Amino acid sequence: MATVRVQAADFDAGAELEALTRGRADVGAVASFVGLVRDANDGQPIRGMTLEHYPGMTEQALQEICAEAGGRWKILDAVVIHRVGPLVPGERIVLVGVSSAHRGEAFAACEFIMDYLKTRAPFWKREDTPGGPRWVEARSSDDTAAGRWDEDPAGAAKR
Repeated sequence: MATVRVQAADFDAGAELEALTRGRADVGAVASFVGLVRDANDGQPIRGMTLEHYPGMTEQALQEICAEAGGRWKILDAVVIHRVGPLVPGERIVLVGVSSAHRGEAFAACEFIMDYLKTRAPFWKREDTPGGPRWVEARSSDDTAAGRWDEDPAGAAKR
């Protein structure tokens, strides 16, 4: 059901979202998220970052996350594109797009996929700072965001 790609090349978010609706009259909503490289993290300047992954395992994890979203909400299609390799501030990192007949299903599934991607997909991020490279640690806020889906599988848990 979902299109999943892990790639070094940039992507055209508009074209990818258009593909979710092409030739379909049953789509009533498309929700999306595009993540970008910031120029700072935790108050420290960032010149760029390098994203690494475990080929094969990463794509499988993303497919499983999308399949779980499809089991929780009535989605029609999804796309997840995550870049790897060196990136600089302002560049796109990730796209999550979900199509559904209704906006609530699309919004919830899109947010769920992104929350689980941040905590369950095997990616590693190294930032290039003025003080040298540093590996980015997992954030407890990402775990909290993903954990709310476990508390309430429909995603209605209070934040």
